[in-house]
Amino acid sequence: MELSYYSDLAVRLVNTEQPERDEDTLTSVEAVRELCGGNRQTARRATEADVARLRAVRTRLRAVFTAAGEGDETRAVDLLNALLMEFPTSPRISGHGDRAADGRPRWHMHLAEHPVTAAAGYAATACIGLAFHLTDLGVDRLGICQAAACSNAYLDTSTNRSRRYCSDRCATRANVAAYRARKRATDRAADGGATSGRTADSAHSSTGRSER
Repeated sequence: MELSYYSDLAVRLVNTEQPERDEDTLTSVEAVRELCGGNRQTARRATEADVARLRAVRTRLRAVFTAAGEGDETRAVDLLNALLMEFPTSPRISGHGDRAADGRPRWHMHLAEHPVTAAAGYAATACIGLAFHLTDLGVDRLGICQAAACSNAYLDTSTNRSRRYCSDRCATRANVAAYRARKRATDRAADGGATSGRTADSAHSSTGRSER
């Protein structure tokens, strides 16, 4: 498993909150355990205190995505480096007993974390994964959704680095909104032209009557 795989943990944590809508799903121990997903060891350590701890990490990770989305690469890297220093990990080679067709072990890199809290464990893996993603693909591959009323973080894996939305749903909504805005502008321009034409005709008619 490539270490950049863990970058999705950072996205999942940031997206537990929608500031513009005043929504937050990270409100209980159960929510923390659900966030941990398949990492049962981290989930078992979760306590009420981890809710506040992860919220604090979430704020700092959102700042990384925001800085990256605004094109401030140095700030994004500095913010992420600060998190890496606070939540270190120990990469190790693991095989889980899997073997290839020729009988040789299937080795891969794995992150070993031994924190005292579930929040620290989650933060450590999320931050190192995001760091590998950033250095492998570029800071411009991190961003915040540009759709109205959405502030989800996303990782751009497109071939042309063109992603601006967190999902197809947000992209569709944004395109529809843009189309409607253009149509309204076109309709207003057309109405303005028609009104000007009617005003000119009225003025011409009045002038004709005066001359007679």
